Parts: sequence; C-alpha cells; structure tokens
Amino acid sequence: MRKILIALIIMLGLGGLFYWLNRTEIPQVRVATLETGLVESLVANTRAGTVRSCRRSKLSLPLGGTVATLHVKNGDRVQQGQLLLELWNNDQKARLEQAQAHLRATRLNVEEICHRAAHDKRELDRAETLARKKVISSEALDSARTKADISTHTCERAGVETKVAETQVSLQQALLDQTQLKAPFSGVVAEINGEVGEFVTPSPPGIVTPPAVDLIADDCLYVRAPIDEVDAAAIQVGMPARITLDAFRGQFFTGVVTRIAPYVQDYEKQARTVDIEAHFKPMPTEVTLLVGYSADIEVILQHNDSTLRVPTEAVIELNKVMLVGTDNVLSLREFEPGLANWTWTEAKSGLTAGDRVLLSLDATGAEAGARVQVAP
Repeated sequence: MRKILIALIIMLGLGGLFYWLNRTEIPQVRVATLETGLVESLVANTRAGTVRSCRRSKLSLPLGGTVATLHVKNGDRVQQGQLLLELWNNDQKARLEQAQAHLRATRLNVEEICHRAAHDKRELDRAETLARKKVISSEALDSARTKADISTHTCERAGVETKVAETQVSLQQALLDQTQLKAPFSGVVAEINGEVGEFVTPSPPGIVTPPAVDLIADDCLYVRAPIDEVDAAAIQVGMPARITLDAFRGQFFTGVVTRIAPYVQDYEKQARTVDIEAHFKPMPTEVTLLVGYSADIEVILQHNDSTLRVPTEAVIELNKVMLVGTDNVLSLREFEPGLANWTWTEAKSGLTAGDRVLLSLDATGAEAGARVQVAP
C-alpha cells in the first residue's frame, strides 16, 4: 500500500511538471480604444534646420583707419541709422566744415548779386519808359539794357556756383560717412570686432576678414531646413507649418512656408534634398528665440479635424489592425485608410468608434484567434 501511494505521488508530480512545461500562457498586451480626433498629413525635414534672421548684416567700413569711438557694445539694441562705430576723422570733419562755410558764403554772394541784377532790371524798365517819352537818348537806354543783361547773367552764374558748392558739401559728407558705420536697420548687435585705438582694414577681394559689427534683426525670424526631394513636390508656398526647437522641448510654434528652393541639393553620401523656409507666424513672445537654434519643420499638407483615427503603431501592412473583442480574443480586420502620419492614421471605413485595437504587435502569441489579457 505504501509503495502504491509513493508511486501515485510521483505520477501526480510528473503530471504537474508536464502541464507546467506545456502550458499556454495568455499574453498581456496594450490596446487602444478608437475615437475621433485630428489627423494630419505631414512632411518633415530630413536633417535639423536652423533659425535664421530675415535681415542680418556683417558690417564693415569701406576705408581703413584707427577706431576712434565705439558707440555700442555687444547685445545693444539699435535703431536704423544709429551710429555704431567711428574712425578717426577730424581732418574730414574740418573739410566738411570748410565746404559748408564756403556754401554759406556763396549763397550770400548770390543773394547780393541777384539783388543787384533785380535793381538793374528795374532801372532798365524806367529807362525804357523814359525813352518812349523821348526824355533820354537811345545810347542811355542801350547802356541800361546792357547793364541789366550782364547782371542777369552774373546772377545765373552765381547760382551755378552755389550748385558747385552744394556738391562739394555732399562730397565731403560722403567722405565723412565712409568713416562712420551706421545701422542699416533696427536690430541687436551680435558681435563687435575691434577696439578703440585699433587699426581696422576693409576685406580685400577674395579674403574674408571678420566684420566690424554683426547686426541681427530679431523681429523677423524663420527656419530653413532640408526636405527629401520625394516629399518636396507636395509642398507649396503658403502651407501651414509646425516648428519645434530643441531648446524648447515639448513646445511647438506655428509658421507658414514662405520659400521653396528652386534647385535640389546634391551632397556626396547624402540623400538629395530641397531647402524650404518657414516664417514664424506670429512671432513668439513667450520665449526668446536666438538665431542659430536648431529647429524642425512639419509642413501640414492636409488635415481632418474630426475623423475616426487609429494609432499608426497599431496598423499592419498599411490597412489592417488586430481587433481585441469583448472576450479578449484577437481578430484581424481590414479598414480603408485616409490621411496618415507617424502618430495617427485615418480610418474611413471598416472600423467604428469604441473598437479596441492591439498596440503590442510584437507580443509573443498575439495572433488572430489567440486570447489575450489587456494590461491595465
């Protein structure tokens, strides 16, 4: 009897071990319940883009000279026409003052000469009246006429001399302007190369030298980024865009496509791309954007605001999903896809709101007909 009991225990143990080794585990999976929402058809850049300024000038002077005055420093905000840097130019200022003084003297001389000419013209008018009355001789009338003509021509010549003097002032002013660096637009001074007392020279042809002042307009910014040539054909100027920056993770900014390059970039060992530009619309006010930030562009080709959507990670072979029934049994279902991106795929038909689809496509045993356990 004892031997029989021991044998029975051994058999039960072996049976339990066999069941344990051959049991079928119910896979635990993640599911998503379908609902309506926004689905967009998007095109994104292939490599990181860059934030750029609509206007950025690396300013230099056309003449060489010693820096006499720096009117700004790095980071200063300046207005259009504001003086930024000035070379030693006392000699040129003196020439300008001399030309201005000569112009004033010339204008006074013109005023005197032309007053005299006007007087001679009045004398001629009186002489002609007297000549008609036979009060004065024809010789006296001819003398008055000659004097009036000479005075008129002298006045005209003096007027031309005034123009010459004005031109001299303009010339000296232009020469002085060549020693003064002024802001061509309002913006922020990014960098200054040079100190008071240093000698600066303009860039010779073909030789790049640091600019005297790097000026950036930060009131108009855009992003330039490369798009794969295959996707570029679908993009048009004016399409809305979504801009994201590595410096502000989790945030996105609205923009609009403003330019598509008219040529394809062909770099060795890289895919061929087309550069596009998207301006911030409107300009962000809650954050400070810096020129040079890395950025990405998502161009919105089409969108449906309220449509049945499927998580793209649940889609099999573009138009199939694995449904999870009320009994937690899997079944393969085809549907008609519409707009799609890497997050959502539109389901035009074949599925309904409330359906549960399998997200854990790589789970062991998660195939049609299998029973699964839905993870909480």
